[in-house]
Order: sequence, then structure tokens, then C-alpha cells
Amino acid sequence: MAALRHSLGAVEAEGSASSQGSSAVEMVLPSDPAAPAPLCPHGPTLLFVKVSQGKEETRRFYACSACRDRKDCNFFQWEDEKLSGARLAAREAHNRRCQPPLSRMQCVERYLTFIELPLSQRKFCQRCQQLLLPDDWGKHREHPVVGDVSVAQLKRPSQLLSPLENKKTNAQYLFADRSCQFLIDLLSTLGFRRVLCVGTPRLHELIRLKASDDNKSNIKSLLLDIDFRYSQFYMEDSFCHYNMFNHHFFDGEAALEVCRTFLQEDQGEGVIMVTDPPFGGLVEPLAITFKKLIAMWKKGQSQDNNHKELPIFWIFPYFFESRICQFFPSFRMLDYQVDYDNHALYKHGKTGRKQSPVRIFTNVSPDKIILPVEEGYRFCPLCQRYVSRENQHCEHCDSCTSKDGRKWNHCFLCKKCVKPSWIHCSICNHCALPDHSCKGPKDGCFICGELDHKRSTCPNISTSKKVNKAVRKQKQRKSNKTKMETTKGQSMNHTSVTRKKKRSERAHQYLCS
Repeated sequence: MAALRHSLGAVEAEGSASSQGSSAVEMVLPSDPAAPAPLCPHGPTLLFVKVSQGKEETRRFYACSACRDRKDCNFFQWEDEKLSGARLAAREAHNRRCQPPLSRMQCVERYLTFIELPLSQRKFCQRCQQLLLPDDWGKHREHPVVGDVSVAQLKRPSQLLSPLENKKTNAQYLFADRSCQFLIDLLSTLGFRRVLCVGTPRLHELIRLKASDDNKSNIKSLLLDIDFRYSQFYMEDSFCHYNMFNHHFFDGEAALEVCRTFLQEDQGEGVIMVTDPPFGGLVEPLAITFKKLIAMWKKGQSQDNNHKELPIFWIFPYFFESRICQFFPSFRMLDYQVDYDNHALYKHGKTGRKQSPVRIFTNVSPDKIILPVEEGYRFCPLCQRYVSRENQHCEHCDSCTSKDGRKWNHCFLCKKCVKPSWIHCSICNHCALPDHSCKGPKDGCFICGELDHKRSTCPNISTSKKVNKAVRKQKQRKSNKTKMETTKGQSMNHTSVTRKKKRSERAHQYLCS
């Protein structure tokens, strides 16, 4: 069993252990990978455990892979819990009710019928987020409806659909056209002919739009996304309803085969994966999923190319760099700032800490990637890569060290560059914010508190498990004893009250006689 740490609710602190007494939720790789995980409406669930620093893990449980808030998906099951046949049947019925109302084939048939309608009959319900055929009009008479849906609008469904903005479930922040155009030009310059778009609907549609408008563009695209609404706008070979947190294809083997064929075409040559996961999601399951997609691509490779890697652009905030590189050591972070149309903060053109923190992590060599000079990026001949204007080369670190677009300062005591707002603390013996707490979070082991290893590799983990198991049993015995005493006491109290009531009734009868 391998354990992977993620402190829920502390996105920017991803990868840091919590302070003494604090807790975190870890995703756990099951001891028996062959045993299937229970299913929720979003596919196979993930195994988690809650841990506290200085204490051993508690009881393990299954929860939804895609939703961090149980209000969005209330699935919960203890790992060792045995469910009755009735509960399993009820769960299966619930999962079926939560699936999209139309099958993939029905969506395709409706789309083919829709595009043959005259313009005046092409309608879209904004409340139900659904393309309407004439037979549907009566059901949506009281709903806000967009009429005269053009072919141009059908080609840009991300502008027709309302973005999903639940940050804990499926936050859907869409690339600004500036970032999309940069990515398309870059992919074309690098010579890629196929793009696997994992959670990047706007990039997918603009690639297809350019291919239909420009005969010279030969780039193809396949979108994998958890938003089933896109099923209305694409044929089976262009879109797969997919959960990137558990590598689940909702339409089964047929959709899996579409993805496999796309990745393995031309023996896997000329393809790249571009992914833009929700920023509140766990890094660990994403990395596991991406490795499964890489393995799928590798099966189409010839033996001569077995050493090659699937090119990837993983778009994520810069403060996840250490976590991403932990799983993919060959990845490097680019300075390019990705911005979004419908996000209040992640906008291009802002300066200082107000600028977008979103970057591109890639295994494509940075010296091959040209960033737009007109936006302030420049080529550093020493680093052999493009960097932002404020990112100055440090002669002591021998690198352009800034991560957030500001000029960083070199600390000779820490022997590295740090953020300009940080100062060196003589108590902590490292740089931090001026108003930081010296007793604040420190990296280290949740079990023994040592700083040279993490909980998953702690030499005391086995002993701690045994001790903690004994403590849990003792607590359980005390709890059972308390319940029995409480029940007994309640029973005695009830008998006493009954006796008093009868005496009172007899006295009342005597006085009234």
C-alpha cells in the first residue's frame, strides 16, 4: 500500500505537511489493486484516509473521485464495510438516475437531425442546456430559449453553454482566446498533428474551427471531458464523456477504443496531450490517470521508439510545481501565463501578485518553445529558454529563478532566490513572510515529526499501526460499555418515573374518593 498526501482546502500549500495537531486527508492506493472500487455516479471511487501529525491513520473510506463536497456527491463507504443486497441495489438505482438523460447514440442522432433543420427551427434551451428538436418545444415553453442557432454557434459550444463554476466539483474556467491561439500556434509550430484535449473544451473547438476554415491546418483533436453536455455537439470520434480523476469512460469500451485509436494512430507519432484540470483537484489521481493514458499510447509504439515519452502540456498553478515534478521528473515549468475568460483573477496584463498564477508544465524541451515577445517574454541565452520580463537571471543560482512573474531576490543564507516579500528569519533559519509564525507548518513526517522523510516511508509506521489499532479497540470497548451503562440507566430511570407516576395516581384517587 502506498499513501499519497493531499491537504484538502490548502491548494497553494499543496505538498507541505501540516503543523502539529493538524490533520490531512490522504488518497490511498488499495492493497489489492485487482479488487474493484465501489461505484458512485462519477465512476469508481477513490480510497482515502484521514491522518493527523503525531498520530496513526484512522479508518479508511471510499469517496467520490470528482467531488470534494459531499453536497455534490454524498457517496461514503468504509473500506471494511459490508453492504446488504438491498443497499447495493439502491445504490445502483441511484447511480443510474444520476446519469445523463440521453445515451451517446441518442445525442448523435439528435445532433444530425438538428443540423438539418432550417435556421428558424434551431433552438437551444438555456435552462436545460439542451438543443431542442420541434417535438421538445412544448416541454420548454416557459424556459428561456435561444433561437436561430447558427452553424457558427454549433461550432463553438463553449460559448453557447453556461460554464460550470462549482470550485469543489467541476469548475469550468475557459481559456481566453489569447491563450488558445498561442497554444494552437505553438502546437502547429512544434509539428503535432493530433491533440488529446483532456478537460480543455475551448482549445478543442478552436482546433476544429481552424481545421474547417484553413485547408493548410491538418491538426485533429479529441476531447475527453466530464461535462456530458458536449455530447450534443460532437460525433463519437470527437468527444468522450470522461472523468480524469479515475480514468473512467462513461460510455464504456466503445469510448475507450476511440481514445486508444486516437493515441496509437501512426504508431503514436505526432500526438500530444493537453490537459487543464480543476485547480482544486488532487494531483495524485490526476498523475495516475495520465500515466494510464501514457501506457495506452506506449502500446502503439514500435520497439525502436520505446524510450520516447508522450508529449504533454499540463496546465496548472505554479505552486504545484514540486508535486507535479514528483510524479513526472522530466517536466519543466514554462513562464507563459495562461488566462481565462470567466475567472475574475486569472487575467492577462495584470502585474505583481494580481497576475495569473497558471503555467504550462511540459516534457517538451523548453528551448523549442517560443513565447510571444510582444507580451514581454524574452529569451535567456544562459538558461536557453524564454522567460518573463521580470524574471532576471541569478548568477549565484545560475538560473532565472522567479516562479510568479516578479523579480526574486537571492538570499545568501538560504543559498537560493526567494519571493521579494520574504525576509530571512533567524529563528526559523529560512526566508518567510515578515508576519509569519515561527511555530508554523513544517515539512516532515505525520507520525514521528522527523523532517527527513514523509509519513508513507516512516520506519515507525508498522509499530504505530499496531499501537493505534490497540487504542482504537480500547476506545471501542469503552464506547460500548458507556452505551450499555447509558441504556441501563435510562431503563432504571424509566422504571422509577413509572413508579412515581402510579403512586401519584393512587394518591389522587384517594384524595378524590
